[in-house]
Amino acid sequence: MTTISHSDAPVSAASGSGSKEDHFRIQSWPNGFRLIYKQVDRAVTHCGVIVDAGSRDDPPGQSGCAHFLEHMLFQGTKKRRSYHVLNRMDSVGGEFNASTSKEDTWLHAAFRSQYLERAAELMSDILFAATLPEDEVEKERDVILDEILSYRDQPVEALWDAFEAELFAGHPLAAPVSGSDVSVGQIKRSTILNFRDRCYVPGSMVWSVVGPTPWTDVVRLADRYFGQAPARPADRPRQPVPGRAPFDLRTHADIHQVHHVLGRTVVGGDHPDRTGLSLLANHLGGPSMNNRLMLNIRERHGLAYHTECSYQPFSDVGLFTIYFATDARQHEKAEQLIAKELRDVARTKLGVRQLHELKEQMLGHIALSQDSGSDLMMGLGKSLQQFGRVEPMESVLREIEAVTASDLLRLANEVLPWDGLSHRVFLPAAAPLRGKYRGWRRLRRLRRARQEMSRLAPLEMSRLAPLEMSRLAPLEMSRLAPLEM
Repeated sequence: MTTISHSDAPVSAASGSGSKEDHFRIQSWPNGFRLIYKQVDRAVTHCGVIVDAGSRDDPPGQSGCAHFLEHMLFQGTKKRRSYHVLNRMDSVGGEFNASTSKEDTWLHAAFRSQYLERAAELMSDILFAATLPEDEVEKERDVILDEILSYRDQPVEALWDAFEAELFAGHPLAAPVSGSDVSVGQIKRSTILNFRDRCYVPGSMVWSVVGPTPWTDVVRLADRYFGQAPARPADRPRQPVPGRAPFDLRTHADIHQVHHVLGRTVVGGDHPDRTGLSLLANHLGGPSMNNRLMLNIRERHGLAYHTECSYQPFSDVGLFTIYFATDARQHEKAEQLIAKELRDVARTKLGVRQLHELKEQMLGHIALSQDSGSDLMMGLGKSLQQFGRVEPMESVLREIEAVTASDLLRLANEVLPWDGLSHRVFLPAAAPLRGKYRGWRRLRRLRRARQEMSRLAPLEMSRLAPLEMSRLAPLEMSRLAPLEM
């Protein structure tokens, strides 16, 4: 058993005290399994196993296999029926769930800390001894097909799937995590078993734990339930992501708003620019209300309730995207304003104060995420799984401080040129396709006339266009639904 103790590596913002609670520890076993642990003085423990296998590892033509396996893990083991799997943590008031993404699968739990061994044993049982019964495969297939239909009823989810399908066309990343109704309908039990045998090996797993249990006890549990599993090599070769010419695809859907995502592939993995790209995304449309897109598109012009910009790194590629939703009548103007914001960011270097505030904001977001046991647990596990290390907070601080205004300007000029961005747009069924509607100018004249009428009869117009009312009192609207922001 190999131990890598990081007792001198603080990972929280409050690392100055140098106390044991501010540090993490890592241990590995000969079979490749790894444990990462952060001791905190809390009544609740969060733990999870991350498996380095996701939807991009699905067999060709069998998209949705990784997600199907995640569902089947709960359908019984050699010593438990499905009810007993579900009841094991529920019966003590805990939470137990799983999720699949493009590159990994999580089993995660939260519970009162005295039940850590119960959670460890259950995770080990379903990871290594799930039976995947044939009759349950057919039942779960129907559940997954219903899940796919539920995503299609959500325009935002459907839009992101459509965008990635075009951006990664011909590559496994193009397929939705849950697969399609066709691919899921073709997946057999033998396919799922083969996927598990290829990908669910100890060397592809990390157990991440955040809680008050003494380190020696956590190591004992990891050794008992994971460290003794037979070592096997993983067999999941990943294809490199090819380049893709920019596209602009706009289609009608049975929706009320325009939903628009634009973006491109960028560097991912452990690239030195990843911190700069995160800062750039926060500056444009991060989670705070003072980002450029929110201030301009929503607060100044009242054109959209929600805008966002994000940077999502995969192991070998990244996504830099902007999303907004707006009324069809305002879509063209909103799009033009976003294009202007991107040009301005690429032309003007941030001042000293702006750069300092941007970095402070990012550090604040990181500190808040450390305060959530679940987020911290998943962050530690994901970092160890993807990069083979976890950066102490001091190292993260140095990386952020090292980014200069010139770095951000360079990245903006590399990433934000309008002609290099791809667009995927869902338009309401009655909305015209831009550039293909002969009555566009007439429609604009009608809009201007309607705006003039609104000055004479604001109450009547408010009945015709209730969404416009949010422009009159954006601050009041923000108080009504703060969680939506």
